[in-house]
Amino acid sequence: MQTTFHIHTTGPGLYEFTSEVAAWVQGTGLLTLFIQHTSASLLIQENADPEVRTDLTEYFHRLAPPTTDPTMSYLTHTYEGPDDMPAHIKASMLPVSLSIPVVNGTMALGTWQGIYVFEHRNAAHTRKVVAHLA
Repeated sequence: MQTTFHIHTTGPGLYEFTSEVAAWVQGTGLLTLFIQHTSASLLIQENADPEVRTDLTEYFHRLAPPTTDPTMSYLTHTYEGPDDMPAHIKASMLPVSLSIPVVNGTMALGTWQGIYVFEHRNAAHTRKVVAHLA
């Protein structure tokens, strides 16, 4: 069973889509999620305290700031904007796929876990996440 989720983003941050996936899954098996982009990531992360999402976004911004930051002057891939190459760096460090057990139509996530697209670009995007349940 397969589908594609379209997640609309408005800039850097974590966008939860757990409820959309939960509404789609059924049966028992292994769910694989895969994001079809090189400047965004997938995460399973806490969904109770929004400060976790804010802190993660800020941490990765400091880790790989825009190419306009003097510490990033060595980067050469800059023609798609100052946020593009840092977005690729972040996506190379974070997961682009997730595996989640599904038992009797329910994802086996922990109590405070949610599924997120981690957007690394400044502009709005529609990110595609392919889901496969087998």
